[in-house]
Amino acid sequence: MEKIDEELKKIKDEIVNCDKCPLASFRKENHYFPVIGQGSHQAEIVFIGEAPGLNEAKTGFPFCGASGKILDELLESIGIKREDVYICNILKDRPPNNRDPQESEIKACLPYLEKQIEIIKPKAICTLGRYSMKVIMENFGLGDKLDSIGKIHGKVFETKDLKVIPLYHPAVAVYNANMKEGLKEDFKVLKNL
Repeated sequence: MEKIDEELKKIKDEIVNCDKCPLASFRKENHYFPVIGQGSHQAEIVFIGEAPGLNEAKTGFPFCGASGKILDELLESIGIKREDVYICNILKDRPPNNRDPQESEIKACLPYLEKQIEIIKPKAICTLGRYSMKVIMENFGLGDKLDSIGKIHGKVFETKDLKVIPLYHPAVAVYNANMKEGLKEDFKVLKNL
């Protein structure tokens, strides 16, 4: 266990000192924190979002705002505690004005995420939103299975080493409360894993 903690600490240090893209400068100028990840280092499930929002950048914790409250509620609905999963994002720094990630930013951050997954060795990855769905599915050789998130959310895709489950981003329920029941249905898939 200590070895896992040490390896993840090394990644944290690398991210803190990273200057591979302009997002690091944006972080430093605004006195933000990098959002590395949070949760169990032995998690069987890793949740991956797109990028930190403002609340996340101010605290350094993933999914700590309104979307995080919904994520907590969804986990609770299937009897999983937040501290038993690992939650992170593709980008480790917040893009200005919450804009979509740029290809160069994804390319700069993806090696950190790949190392996190390699160290934690989850049984399942749940992507939260279309950006993380696309990046993760392509990265794990599932690009040929890609479709719109509206068509493949809640489905389980198997790779040699793990399962990938695309899910809507919890923010959809922030903007449309009617989506919460659909999200809960998708999360039931995790309970059955």
